[in-house]
Amino acid sequence: MANFGTWLYTRRKGRLIGKDADGRCYYESTGPARQGGGVERAERWVIYLKGEDPSAVPPEWWGWLHHTLDAPIPLEERKPWQLPHEPNLTGTAQAYRPPGSEYKTGQHPPATGDYESWSPEA
Repeated sequence: MANFGTWLYTRRKGRLIGKDADGRCYYESTGPARQGGGVERAERWVIYLKGEDPSAVPPEWWGWLHHTLDAPIPLEERKPWQLPHEPNLTGTAQAYRPPGSEYKTGQHPPATGDYESWSPEA
């Protein structure tokens, strides 16, 4: 649970809708709440596992959480392009380093001689 306030709010105003394969819990408010533009609809939220960021929400729950679907997509109906979550590795030693990156080898790649500087007179 994120903190005591979230726990208390969830106990008082939320009802459990379901859990995903990794154990995250998804809730919906028991009554309508005023959203932007004067629209009244139920609030929806997720309780993340410790240390997770919002990109961890699986595709079958993302649409429900953002009010584009009335129910989460069943696992059997997932599309092949809906891949499992991979954490964002930016800033870590496992981050993607393209060929020629100084971060990958620790050395600047040698010049190839195919560069010709621009001259305004030419």
